Amino acid sequence: MTEPLLAIRDLSKSFGTVQVLKSIDLSVNRGEVVSVIGPSGSGKTTLLRCVNFLESYDGGSITIDGVEVGYDEGRKPRGERALARMRAETGMVFQSFNLFPHLTAAGNVMLGLIKVRGKSKAEAHEIALHWLDRVGLSHRADALPAELSGGQQQRVGIARAVAMEPKILLLDEITSALDPELVGEVLEVVRGLAAEGMTMLMVTHEIAFARDASSRIVFMDAGTVAAEGPPAEFLATADDHPRLSAFLARFRASHF
Repeated sequence: MTEPLLAIRDLSKSFGTVQVLKSIDLSVNRGEVVSVIGPSGSGKTTLLRCVNFLESYDGGSITIDGVEVGYDEGRKPRGERALARMRAETGMVFQSFNLFPHLTAAGNVMLGLIKVRGKSKAEAHEIALHWLDRVGLSHRADALPAELSGGQQQRVGIARAVAMEPKILLLDEITSALDPELVGEVLEVVRGLAAEGMTMLMVTHEIAFARDASSRIVFMDAGTVAAEGPPAEFLATADDHPRLSAFLARFRASHF
């Protein structure tokens, strides 16, 4: 049996006396799109941040392609240079865009290619233009973030992440800061990447999108994985899980 690309085993994480993640077990295979849903405070974003080691974790293991994230064999945190190389394998797209305001759209995409991947400026520029074209923004390559709409900024964020050719793409509520009319353009980009086989772990409140674009849906509740399965089966059996059923009831009228 093929090893999963991302393997999370018995993961725990606390902030002070509050345990946010409790013995999480989750795998993502190559080419899978796994959507994580759940109420606020259930640990979804913390889980993603642990995978990218933006948050350290207290116990358990996270491996990508068999390599432990964040820690060496002696359970010592990796140095910043090693972490930068690791994070390049786990492209992260944030809900608040996190673009550098003084860099153009192309400059934002180029930065990691030059600093982490060691590309020349000319090669990085060519790659940046390719990915900006892929997300429909080649005509705004020279625009600063302040000159772009929220949807355009988020598409630059996606281009920046995928330009690094990560092994897995982490998407953290990437439409939550957008006006409703801009959500579709961002989700269309993600749908295209999924169709091409990009491996993704995606925290989302877009339930209909998760249903249509995911290989599996995971429901987190109170720091645990409370339910998971292929979308059709997951939604068909939701009533077997009272907490999941109550959560989905908020979306059914408008989203299903």
